[in-house]
Amino acid sequence: MNIILFSRKQLNHRREQLATMLHEIDRLGLDYTINEDFAAVIESLLGVHIPAERIFSDSIAASGDDVVVTYGGDGTLLDAVTLLQDSSIPVVGINCGRLGYLTADDGQGIAALFERIARRSLEFEHRQMLAVEGDIPTTLTALNEVTIHRHGATMISIDTLINDKPVATYHGDGLIVATPTGSTAYSLSAGGPVLDPLCRCFILSPLAPHNLTMRPVVIPDNSVVRLRVHTRSGEAFLSADNRTFSLKDGAEVTLHKAASELILAVPHNNTFYDTLREKMMWGVDKR
Repeated sequence: MNIILFSRKQLNHRREQLATMLHEIDRLGLDYTINEDFAAVIESLLGVHIPAERIFSDSIAASGDDVVVTYGGDGTLLDAVTLLQDSSIPVVGINCGRLGYLTADDGQGIAALFERIARRSLEFEHRQMLAVEGDIPTTLTALNEVTIHRHGATMISIDTLINDKPVATYHGDGLIVATPTGSTAYSLSAGGPVLDPLCRCFILSPLAPHNLTMRPVVIPDNSVVRLRVHTRSGEAFLSADNRTFSLKDGAEVTLHKAASELILAVPHNNTFYDTLREKMMWGVDKR
């Protein structure tokens, strides 16, 4: 089994956790590759040498028996997903960030986590993703959300059609189209609902709508969403998770369920609702 390690260079890495990861990989007889930035961090903090043949810089390629292990927060995991060339590679997150809705371990059980990886006893969920195409340089997929938002001080308008039927024109700062996985991310801060990540639907959440009666809408995941952007300043932005592109006035994009899904490891003996209670302090007496 090959462990594909991924992290960002600028994170506040914890030396003892990194040492534990390398020790467990060696003890369990696992192979590994590592992205260039993370290799530089490990070499600096631990004083070890990572052979050049173990280092990759651009995309994550499959060797036939792989598991991606990300070290960071949800943003780091999203970065790794954009590099995946093969949707059959499962992804495991170790959290050293703040929220960590997508990660399987909080950084305190790394040894046990790698034991489960080696025994192939991890539990996984298939998470649906969004595909977006149109007036952007390439077709994109997003695990959390696709957002169109204004550039500059003036509001934008977004004509929205679902299955070619007009739904609304959103006037304001923009619009978020989120997956159930992304319901606890940007959409939540815009007033969107929290969804169980295994629901088969998408959320349309307006950003600072000019019309205060505009509210988030939940639609089936077999829907095709077409968005037409009207700007006053001549430009807007489209963000797909952590990638951003410019949109001109009159640009159109189409969103639909992606053909592939992400295979994501879930926390051991910890459900989505346990995570909600822990992260949002639901039902916790804080006196």
